[in-house]
Amino acid sequence: MLSIRGLTKQYRGVGGRRVLRDLHFDLDRGSYVAIMGESGIGKSTLLNLIAGLDRPDAGSIHLNGIEITALGEPQLTFLRRAHMGFVFQAFHLLPHLTVAQNVGLPLALAAADRATVANRSRTMLDAVGLGDRGQSLPRELSGGEMQRVSVARALVHNPSLVLADEPTGNLDAETAQQILQLLRESIGGTTSGILVTHSPAAAATADRVYSLRPDGLHLRP
Repeated sequence: MLSIRGLTKQYRGVGGRRVLRDLHFDLDRGSYVAIMGESGIGKSTLLNLIAGLDRPDAGSIHLNGIEITALGEPQLTFLRRAHMGFVFQAFHLLPHLTVAQNVGLPLALAAADRATVANRSRTMLDAVGLGDRGQSLPRELSGGEMQRVSVARALVHNPSLVLADEPTGNLDAETAQQILQLLRESIGGTTSGILVTHSPAAAATADRVYSLRPDGLHLRP
């Protein structure tokens, strides 16, 4: 489903450093993996490269047989909208849209009809326990509720791949566990997931845990 070959990334300029070197990695459909590693080792950079938000210096990334690293920006935008879902530490909800509109945004951007957007948004909000908050604005929610909205948004269009970058970093322990359980229950079947985290407890919810080191990804026992 996801295939990475020879991925290398070095930041240019004064003090530029190589964060990824000749990295190889495969992710099967329906798998959920966690990636851990020291700060600055390149975990978030790897997610950005997989998402096509950054460009590697060498190597290739294929998602569902499509070479992400060969696409131009319009094609990358379409690929992200159609095949990827994102969950970030900072939520990234649009403050002027209602909760339901935030959740339905990936479908709206894909030109889905209004009924489909409304129905899928309602279904996903019910799934994350926020079925009664669709007309609220993000500022009216707690941090945990906003993260649940971001998970619903990431999954509303049935993506092939969910990328989660420290999604529990701003949450208390109980709420973090709820978000991790929600992700765990949502990934599988045709949806795969990659979780980047510093937390061993968060990583333990994935099927497999990898350590990112200067010489590549290593499966933890």
